[in-house]
Amino acid sequence: MGDILAHESELLGLVKEYLDFAEFEDTLKTFSKECKMKGKPLSKTAGGSLKDSKSLIIQKNLVTAFDNGDQKVFFSLWEEHVPSSIRDHDSLAQKLEFYLHIHFAIYLLKHSIGRPDKEDLDERISYFRTYLETKGAALSQTTEFLPFYALPFVPNPMVHPSFKELFQDSWTPELKLKLEKFLALIFKASNTPKLLTLYQLHQQLVEAERRSMTYLKRYNKIQADYHNLIGVTAELVDSLEATVSGKMITPEYLQSVCVRLFSDQMRQSLAHSVDFTRPGTVRLCALGLGLKLKDVPLLPSLDYEKLKKDLILGSDRLKAFLLQALRWRLTTSHPGEQRETVLEAYIGNDLLDCHSHSQRTVLQLLHSKSEVVRQYMARLINAFASLAGGRLYLAQSTKVLRMLEERLKEEDEDIVTRENVLGALQKLLPPRRPLQTAMIRDGLIFWLIDILKDPDCLSDYTLEYSVALLMNLCLRSAGKNMCAKVAGLVLKVLSDLLGHENHEIQPYVNGALYSILSIPSIREEARAMGMEDILRCFIKEGNAEMVRQIEFIIKQLNSEELLDGVLESDDDEDEDDEEDHDTMEADLDKDELIQPQLGELSGEKLLTTEYLGIMTNTGKTRRKGLVGVQQSAHEPLRRPVTPGGHRTASYSYPTYRNKTLVWLPRTSDRPGGLATYTPVGSQGPQARQPSCQEKIAERNRYEPEVYRKQEKNLCLFIQQILAIKYLK
Repeated sequence: MGDILAHESELLGLVKEYLDFAEFEDTLKTFSKECKMKGKPLSKTAGGSLKDSKSLIIQKNLVTAFDNGDQKVFFSLWEEHVPSSIRDHDSLAQKLEFYLHIHFAIYLLKHSIGRPDKEDLDERISYFRTYLETKGAALSQTTEFLPFYALPFVPNPMVHPSFKELFQDSWTPELKLKLEKFLALIFKASNTPKLLTLYQLHQQLVEAERRSMTYLKRYNKIQADYHNLIGVTAELVDSLEATVSGKMITPEYLQSVCVRLFSDQMRQSLAHSVDFTRPGTVRLCALGLGLKLKDVPLLPSLDYEKLKKDLILGSDRLKAFLLQALRWRLTTSHPGEQRETVLEAYIGNDLLDCHSHSQRTVLQLLHSKSEVVRQYMARLINAFASLAGGRLYLAQSTKVLRMLEERLKEEDEDIVTRENVLGALQKLLPPRRPLQTAMIRDGLIFWLIDILKDPDCLSDYTLEYSVALLMNLCLRSAGKNMCAKVAGLVLKVLSDLLGHENHEIQPYVNGALYSILSIPSIREEARAMGMEDILRCFIKEGNAEMVRQIEFIIKQLNSEELLDGVLESDDDEDEDDEEDHDTMEADLDKDELIQPQLGELSGEKLLTTEYLGIMTNTGKTRRKGLVGVQQSAHEPLRRPVTPGGHRTASYSYPTYRNKTLVWLPRTSDRPGGLATYTPVGSQGPQARQPSCQEKIAERNRYEPEVYRKQEKNLCLFIQQILAIKYLK
């Protein structure tokens, strides 16, 4: 409120200026009268009358100098009051200025009685020649102006046929009329009210940000695809070399390569239903030709009303077994139609009561007195959040976010519960800005900073997801401002994390640092604590990618921007799910707390025995295998946006929606299925590498036909991949 009052006079002046400009005369009188009655001062500088009178004086002085042939006064006023952006880039302004120089160059020839003063005339001609050699040179290739470049060298231009037009009586009045129109247009544009100018700039900024986001996402996808292709190609070349010495290439290895190459839907098909021992399989997969997928049966329908009733009213042990069984349905179901049908049934029957207004809901199991029930409820929510459809379902209810935050801040006993709640919150974020806003408003940044003060007490899962969540919240202007309140603590925590032994968190720490250093107050605090020296220590120790990221951070630290970077709009932003993907983690089912006793039902058997329903699995219309493959084969590779994503995909790096900094993808681990190649006779890493002839001789000691055939197939495999990626 204090800031508003401090600028009240200027704000009221802006309103008055706009009303005057738009000719709202009655409204302006009423507005001025009411401001006077309430004792509200109006900014005198904001009025347009003073500007108008000043503009008229400038225009009059320019026209007078034109009429009097006062070259120095005219061009002094011209350069002072006509914006350089118009003089240098507007074609009409450049043409007019060219003719004005001609006007002053020949002024004495047209207006002198008798012979003009030679010294004055030479000075004018010299001034015109200088203009032609400098600024006027830009028009030398224009046919309209080309003859006038000879004007300074013609002894008597008045009688030269090329310049006959210049000395006609109508030429000067026509030029003066053009000048007056130009000046009226320029000064009218300069008198545009500030309020309108601010609005236009805001609209341009919003549009520029949208275009920037679109181009950045396209660039990221192309870059990720390129790096993945280069990595896979390098591995395949290594594999081809390994076959020379007789090492087998397993179908599992080929499968892992294809899973990395193709999009999510294709991965689901390739991982379970493709025979990689057949030559040409990769080409068929990519083109959607000749690939026959196995039929995966849908899981039985369930009675969700009875399920939810027992989840609310049943014993704690029954609740735990039900939550476990429901989670296993998601995590162990076949990726694709089977899993999609399970998720659709859960959402269609509002399994978690996200949209229920009852006093007792399934969601309240997060606050159960039973530690096992709380943990298994958190695991189930995390499983929902691991799937794109599940994230959309959870994000539609504000109470889900509220209860997750409460559980996160209250849970001190069970580390696994906290891990799963934290994982769910991080997965829900990108790209849902309203959820980010709510988390920032609820002080989640302060909680994250508090637990990250002692990272050695945290599990790898908690550490990775905490840092990733902090980075995502710091991308918002509101999040940066929150960090500014405890700048010293935030910078200390992040600088300590830079040297942590868990290298998976480095891109997220770097991303958070780069983002918050756009705030001037945080930059000052960072400089005071010697942040640059700390960062340079890690440059000496880090790898090339780490060094590149830290150099960006140092550049941000040493910048002198007065504004807090590019402020992001906190509302009316479309939620872009284009990059949403499924990241079902193995951690969801780790370290189960309960085991069934003799005769006790659990898992799918419990569900199908006690809770069998009728037609609750609606599912989608089953598509033909070829269609599904063909559609997915052309989708770009996608990257995970949560730390858990790097367990199942090749890329994990923070994204800046409208920033210039983008971390390059990390090199993925070598997939299994191919033993490390050790040349024959090697006694260690320093041993001599065998020559090509020795490798061939060693290969021939094995089954020649088998390995030559395999080598040929692998060559074909590499050719197919390159052809598919670059020629499809």
